Amino acid sequence: MSAANAAAAPAKTPAPAVTHRRKSKLGWNLLGLLVVFTAGFPVYWMINTAFKPAKDAIDPDPHFFPSTFTLENFKRALDIADFWGPVLRSLVVSLVVVVIGIAVGLLAALAISRFAFRGRKIVIVGILAVQMVPLVAMIIPVFLLLNDLGQYDRLSGLIITYLTFILPFTVWTLRGFIVNIPKELEEAAMVDGCTRTGAFVRVVFPLLAPGMVATSVYGFIQAWNEYLYALMLMSQQNQTATVWLSNFITKNGTEYAPMMAGSTMMAVPIVILFLLVQRKMAAGLTAGAVKG
Repeated sequence: MSAANAAAAPAKTPAPAVTHRRKSKLGWNLLGLLVVFTAGFPVYWMINTAFKPAKDAIDPDPHFFPSTFTLENFKRALDIADFWGPVLRSLVVSLVVVVIGIAVGLLAALAISRFAFRGRKIVIVGILAVQMVPLVAMIIPVFLLLNDLGQYDRLSGLIITYLTFILPFTVWTLRGFIVNIPKELEEAAMVDGCTRTGAFVRVVFPLLAPGMVATSVYGFIQAWNEYLYALMLMSQQNQTATVWLSNFITKNGTEYAPMMAGSTMMAVPIVILFLLVQRKMAAGLTAGAVKG
């Protein structure tokens, strides 16, 4: 075929299947961008408001970009009330809850996943049932119980309370990770001379580590952001970081700009935690997705 004939030949049109895939991919990309925008815009607006002058934060005609950057809101947030005390208390409570929750939850999840015992299904159903109970429905019983135990307005009492809803979540999540680890790996290690404990420590635990990190992060976030129980069970002298934000609601109105500055500072520990464990988080979220 001559060059002229080749040039005159019509161009190949893409197959209908290829066109459909491209349109489908474009649709999913647009949907993903919409989800990212919807989830990320409140965070952007919080940071945006934190750096705005206070008068611009209540402007009826909002601006998506601050015309003037200021740090006065952060200074006001630190001056309005004790900031480091509530943050330290929240940090202590969250870390202790995560450590106890992971230690106890791992043993419970391992027992449920690897051992057959009487009442096993009842335990699993009970774990699910506890997670379905609204937290607000347990405020009065929890208050009365902690008051009788002398744990009202104490960090130890708040830790016990948080464990009532974080521990079931931890057990159920870790159970899912353990189930996806084949039993044959443990059995092979035991054939080679390991005890059951040795097989778990040398074989299962390294594979379970990403899942434990992911579960720990989510448990930490639940404890860090909890507001209702911290408000009802702790006095103003022992308030946590989330309750501390209510100091910006005064008789003269709500100070939105300093409140957003305080919220931004409160988000820093969570961001740092995610940056430190982001690789383990990704591995934990995809664990068990593909079977080898």
